[in-house]
Amino acid sequence: MSVAAKAECKGMSDAEVVEAYLTASMIPDPDAASAYMKSGTIITFTGGREFDHPRGPTAFNARRYRWVKKKMDRFDVCPGADETVVYSIGTLYGEWIDGTPFEGNRYVDRFVVKDGQILKMDVWNDSAERLLVQMGIEA
Repeated sequence: MSVAAKAECKGMSDAEVVEAYLTASMIPDPDAASAYMKSGTIITFTGGREFDHPRGPTAFNARRYRWVKKKMDRFDVCPGADETVVYSIGTLYGEWIDGTPFEGNRYVDRFVVKDGQILKMDVWNDSAERLLVQMGIEA
C-alpha cells in the first residue's frame, strides 16, 4: 500500500474504507481496490472460492457477467475490541455474460477491518440461483 493510500485510510471510518474498496472494485480497478486491504487478506467469494487479491474476484466476475455493479443500500458496523466487522448489504445489477440485463440480485459482503485496512472479506449473493432459474432449474 502506498504512503498516500495509508494516509487516506487513516482518516476514513471503517465503513468508508469498505465503501471505497467496493467502489474501486466496481470500476473494476482491482489494484486500486487492493490499496484498502492488508497484505495477505483472503477474499472468500461465492461458492467458497478463495482469492488473495481483488484481481481474483474481478477475473471470476468477467466469466459470469458482462458487467456488474452494486447498489449499496446500507452498511452495518459492528465494532469489536481491536477490529470492526462491516457488512455491506444491497443488490447487484448489470448484464449476464449473454447480455441479458438483471437487477435486484441480493448480496451481503462481510469485511473485517483493523487499523483502517481490510483483513478479510466474505461474499454471498443470489447469482447462482438466478442462473439456475434461467436454465429452467427450480432454485
